[in-house]
Amino acid sequence: MQLKTSLARLIQATLKNTFGLKRLRDGQETVIHRVLDGHNTLAVMPTGAGKSLCYQLPALLLPGRTVVVSPLIALMKDQCESLRRRGIEAVELNSALDAQALREAEAAVADGSARIVLITPERLVDADFMMQLRCHPVSLLVVDEAHCISQWGHDFRPAFLDIAPALNQLGRPTVLALTATATEPVTQDIRDQLGIAASDVVNTGAYRPNLHYRVEQVMGEKDKLEKTLALVKASAGSGLVYAATVKAAQAVWSLLEGAGESVGLYHGKLNAAERHAAQEAFMSGAVRVMVATNAFGLGIDKPDIRFVLHHQMPAGLDAYYQESGRAGRDGHDALCTLLFLRRDKAVQQFFMSGRYPETDDVQALYQALQQEPPDRDQHGWGLSVLKSRLGRPLNKLKVAASLLRHQHVAAQHSNGNFHLLQKKLSPAALQALVAQYQHKREQDQEMLENMVFYAQTGQCRWRLLLAHLQEQADVTPCGHCDNCQRIGALQAELAGQARQDAHEPAQAGQPSVARDMQAQAGSADGADGAATPRPGAATLPAQAAGFRPGDLVRVRRYGTGRVAAADSLSVTVEFEQGQQRIFQAGYVEPVPARPAR
Repeated sequence: MQLKTSLARLIQATLKNTFGLKRLRDGQETVIHRVLDGHNTLAVMPTGAGKSLCYQLPALLLPGRTVVVSPLIALMKDQCESLRRRGIEAVELNSALDAQALREAEAAVADGSARIVLITPERLVDADFMMQLRCHPVSLLVVDEAHCISQWGHDFRPAFLDIAPALNQLGRPTVLALTATATEPVTQDIRDQLGIAASDVVNTGAYRPNLHYRVEQVMGEKDKLEKTLALVKASAGSGLVYAATVKAAQAVWSLLEGAGESVGLYHGKLNAAERHAAQEAFMSGAVRVMVATNAFGLGIDKPDIRFVLHHQMPAGLDAYYQESGRAGRDGHDALCTLLFLRRDKAVQQFFMSGRYPETDDVQALYQALQQEPPDRDQHGWGLSVLKSRLGRPLNKLKVAASLLRHQHVAAQHSNGNFHLLQKKLSPAALQALVAQYQHKREQDQEMLENMVFYAQTGQCRWRLLLAHLQEQADVTPCGHCDNCQRIGALQAELAGQARQDAHEPAQAGQPSVARDMQAQAGSADGADGAATPRPGAATLPAQAAGFRPGDLVRVRRYGTGRVAAADSLSVTVEFEQGQQRIFQAGYVEPVPARPAR
């Protein structure tokens, strides 16, 4: 007891003296105590919940150093500068550093002066760097944006698969994985790879009442551009406008700049200096609006973003929650708007087609690795050389090479090049290695369909987001998204019309809003009589989807369950342990009743 009291006082003193804070939030306190007790932990906390403090404070109290694996250089730079401002010895190592800065950072790693070391995952396969890192004990390994470690995460990066093997080399330090979103398959994948027990998952919830979601349907590209301009002009404060493609981002940026808006542009085809300048201008407030692809924003700590506008829809609700969640990190109200044009779905389908290797991609790579590399001094094949030789997309080759390496078919040198370990695999064996990606393609397609469903539904948008993010589907509607506001207005109109009808009975043939809405909506249980309209049930009876409460149904990947509710577009299914999830009707299959004996 005395030891716990002493630790609590030490945590409080560090919190106040180093970070200038009076108290920890509930989720932060739980995670920090677990880490200091040596428990491998996965923390699922919404954007703005203070995930960084969950490793920064323990890093100052643990005996050894802390290594933080971050997916983006911009994220790493922001965190490193913040730590240094607080007087904490921190260094970053990434490809954006010049030679002098890199030497200084490596020296601080080698001599042990760096308390916190921030790296990209690619550094973990650098044998020389790992030798430097092992010179001094590592107490904590942090995986930031941990969904990137999972092949079921929306930002899967093959290099993140190098984290698990590196743990043994670093002496099995305590692991802290941090993310804002982790669905059930992603959570399981992270736990399996990093050795985290189910009891060591801390999920503080995803709901943020200050975010107000809405969707606007658009008729075409011209209409979409006009609405983007109108919404940006009508929105006060700092904002982000996301586009799915570089071409669309450039078009929106040109439109806003031409209209006199203070606007920056950020996408992956800009060089490093241009991206850095754009980021600095937005973070400092020199420009009000940033137009960007999804290359921008991961881990960006700008608390006063008042609106996030999606000019094109992202690939799924995980990505949408991450990107829209960059608004309102200060806790004040922020608006999150999606402009929905159905043919934008084709853009994401195009990206999907180039995301994962086919069997012939893996076979072509395997055959190429059988040959002698053009430069024997380079110790193996580089991916850029293989891309030129095979004429295949670099991303597919990266995933294929990672697949071969983790199946111990190929190995990777410290310079990043690959060579074969197994030279007599049959085509059937290679095909078996690729089979896992078939499931992933199906998963991606399902995620995209759910994104389209979100854009078209009449249900509470927060309710759908929370159901997708593994929270209970039977939560109370938020009351402040566009659908909840529309339904609230309809309910008020119904109540007013009902009062009017009670005093002035309608003549034959005279329209009645209350009667018409009641006839269209039906009651919640299918019986006659008035009922309060619920999201998504304003135009068809509750059983229009073909399901009734209590029906036994099956959903692929989730198993069997009972229908809790159904409307014209969706079915809410309750599974064995009482967990409820919302699905589009097309994903739910009725289970035929067994014939009585």
